Amino acid sequence: MSLYFHLFFFVVTLGVVLLFLCNFSQFNGQNNLHRLQFSHDASLLQIACDNLAKRKNSFIWVNYFTTPLKRMECMKEYLIHNHYITAPLSDEEAGFPLAYIIVLHKEFDTFERLFRAIYMPQNIYCIHVDEKSSADYLQAVDNFINCFPNAFLASKMEPVVYAGISRLQADLNCMKDLLKSEVQWKYVINTCGQDFPLKTNKEIVRHLKKCNGKNITPGVLPPDHAVPRTKYVHREDIVHSHVLRTNIVKPPPPHNITIYFGSAYVALTREFTKFILEDQRALDLLKWSKDTYSPDEHYWVTLNRIPDNNTYKHRVKVFNMGVVQVIQVWIHPGLSIN
Repeated sequence: MSLYFHLFFFVVTLGVVLLFLCNFSQFNGQNNLHRLQFSHDASLLQIACDNLAKRKNSFIWVNYFTTPLKRMECMKEYLIHNHYITAPLSDEEAGFPLAYIIVLHKEFDTFERLFRAIYMPQNIYCIHVDEKSSADYLQAVDNFINCFPNAFLASKMEPVVYAGISRLQADLNCMKDLLKSEVQWKYVINTCGQDFPLKTNKEIVRHLKKCNGKNITPGVLPPDHAVPRTKYVHREDIVHSHVLRTNIVKPPPPHNITIYFGSAYVALTREFTKFILEDQRALDLLKWSKDTYSPDEHYWVTLNRIPDNNTYKHRVKVFNMGVVQVIQVWIHPGLSIN
């Protein structure tokens, strides 16, 4: 009896010791991992500081998402660990929801960073994935946005060709979907997957509120180098993903509309978005623009400058395009609305 008792006591003691060693090893490993991460971050910061002291450019790109989502099901831990905002940060922002269009075709990690930076639970997000993208990429994006009740894939995808009508159509597809949403957003902002904001959501909201219902569509009358874009017929080559110019001269724009050129990236009111999708002049201009080069660089700005449209009160004055360019979507510090 004594032998069995001592044997049982030995086995239990050995089990406790092994369990302690296992837990200690795991805890120590986690601490070592945190120390390594801290050491790695400290090294990156030291490099950045040294370069700044020497007046050299320094760019650090590190994946700080502690729980990557790729090939994983949506988890609450992902939102918590990556510090997603799950409630409006102010009454002002809650009362001024925004709509975002994000057009993607590559670099899931970059899209993930962009989405994290602009995400707010009161906003609404339409994600358009290039029809030519791989099934794996589309599935990864779909899995990702399923984590968020206010984000969705566009109901119709386009095979996007840079500078072609398909790029403009991708935005229009999302606009149609966004207007069907229950979220009563105030402005829609179109982006691509490689954009990144310069301002917080509150700063963007406050800037847009100062617009007093005007659109942000910076543009100018056509400079000489841009005239051929709408003078000649262009064709999309989806196979090689580029736009070809022909020698065929286009007819003049419909309704005697004056063409302006400007940014493809804009901030538009909900009322003006309805005008774009419903007014016959807008629809006719879209049809006329289908064989132009980079129509999204003239479509928004031209429609916003039709003198007698129902949303003329929302128009903005012409801007110097050298000041704003693409970044005006994220509210460039030098951009003013008159």
